[in-house]
Amino acid sequence: MRYQKWLILFSLLVISISGLTQERYWVTFTDKDNVVFDPFEYFDVKAIERRIKIAYPLNDITDYPVNDFYIDKVKKLVTGLGKTSRWLNSIVVIASKDEIEKVLKLRFVKDIQPVLLQTHPVHINYKTDIPENDMYLLKNQIMRLQGDMFIDNQINGKGVRIAILDGGFSTVDTNPAFDHIRKNNKIVKTWDFVKERENVYDFLTHGTSVMSCIGGIIDTLNIGLATGAEYLLARTEVITEPFFEEENWLAAAEWADKNGADIINSSLGYTHHRYFVDQMDGKTSFVVKAANLAAAKGILVINSNGNEGSSKWKFVATPADADSVLSVGGIDPYTNYHSKFSSFGPTFDKRLKPNVVAYGNVVAAGKNGLKNLYGTSFSSPLIAGFAACVWQLMPNLSNMEIFDEICKSADLYPYYDYAHGYGVPQASYFFIEQISE
Repeated sequence: MRYQKWLILFSLLVISISGLTQERYWVTFTDKDNVVFDPFEYFDVKAIERRIKIAYPLNDITDYPVNDFYIDKVKKLVTGLGKTSRWLNSIVVIASKDEIEKVLKLRFVKDIQPVLLQTHPVHINYKTDIPENDMYLLKNQIMRLQGDMFIDNQINGKGVRIAILDGGFSTVDTNPAFDHIRKNNKIVKTWDFVKERENVYDFLTHGTSVMSCIGGIIDTLNIGLATGAEYLLARTEVITEPFFEEENWLAAAEWADKNGADIINSSLGYTHHRYFVDQMDGKTSFVVKAANLAAAKGILVINSNGNEGSSKWKFVATPADADSVLSVGGIDPYTNYHSKFSSFGPTFDKRLKPNVVAYGNVVAAGKNGLKNLYGTSFSSPLIAGFAACVWQLMPNLSNMEIFDEICKSADLYPYYDYAHGYGVPQASYFFIEQISE
């Protein structure tokens, strides 16, 4: 342990000498000794039901809170504290180099890593307002998935709870695209992890557009498929302070789990601002560790593959590199081939990514009416809505069984490539499955 701490200290000194000293650090503790936890008091009933369904322990140590004694000891040595992660048994601190050296000497500190991370919603830009008489995209972003079969059979994600991690949900509380969701009280909880408050209905409209691709309706036409699902809305992104989002992603994933999410949709990507391509291995980044734990606890995590296809990076963004994350790439609706901006697979350790694809150019709700948008941000929520419908149709399946079935339903399966994965999921597959049963 002493040797490991000297290595950590040496790495921090090297960073300092190179002029890249960081003021935020992840401090990970050795244990959770003397910590008390009551799952029935902490979890929403849906979270407990999900764990029972997959035989996941209700008393798992990762769900226990971080030791308050450890936090208090660290707090006295540093300038300030950031987010806490139960799952990783860690806390973010704001500290000088001298302060972090003191923290490193504490007997219960296992590891310290500097936080240096930018993220961005993986979309590109708005186009112009869609003409009223041109509804090709609006209809076909659903039809390409054969989503009309779900609609005709009144499958709309009822009973499924979807958490959306994004940069803000401006006008969702008033926007007509979500009238049906508000009327039926389907927004279960909201939390702004930046401002630490319930209101998420300001800041970016990116989450608004993403949510509409999951379950929006406009003038009786579906924008997304999960119009009957329940929603948890988490604001995690900051434009002006770009280094905090990884903390917020972890905190939001734990919050989503606690509040009974069945699905997490994340249209966010983490690449060259913090990581190297060889770290896209499904196990290195903080967010990928959290995504893997969420999946282990029975949540279907769906993430955009990334928007780096035209950049020097090119490859999948974390946490889409996780083996247990359903990663979604984008295709051009007019050619049905890979959208040039959509990130390619495979992962660094040669696993298939993306797993599936959907339209990367869509019609979605904006702050004031419909917008023609493009980016892998919008392929992921289309698949999240699709997945909610599948889960309503096959409620006894686990999250990873749903994952596998969605891949098998895709129109290239069992063939694949590193631009399209297994292709576009098809709803007809699930009705054939129902008949065969």
